[in-house]
Amino acid sequence: MMPHFGANTQTSAWTTGSFHDHHKATTHMTFFWGHKTKILFNCWPGSSSGMYALALIFVFTLSLIVEWFKYCSIIKPGTNKVAAGFFRTGMRTLLSGLSYMVMLAVMSFNGGIFLAAVGGHAVGFVFFGNRISKNSEKKPDLPSH
Repeated sequence: MMPHFGANTQTSAWTTGSFHDHHKATTHMTFFWGHKTKILFNCWPGSSSGMYALALIFVFTLSLIVEWFKYCSIIKPGTNKVAAGFFRTGMRTLLSGLSYMVMLAVMSFNGGIFLAAVGGHAVGFVFFGNRISKNSEKKPDLPSH
């Protein structure tokens, strides 16, 4: 039996060639407001308002860290080029992973999570990317996309 994918698909699992419904929870395909949601992990934050607030703080902080990675300057001038190259590769890998986590959190279609992600990116840019607030002209370690 083939699954039907519509506006409200149900959480399902494929097992050994057959299709079984394990849960009757709907997956949101449009933005919604509320603290009862799933973000990144199966039972998180659940239906607890406190855990939802923690999820908002987590996504905001994650977005802020992504902006820091984009504009940080850790590698000192004169550092071995090979070592600097490996370090930049590690930084880019971490930046990509964190960026995808923010994207997946936003794909929960929860309005609060979306606003937390956008707010984290905005505050991060003000603190780390805004050249007006910086006295030095030092370039970031990672080139812009």
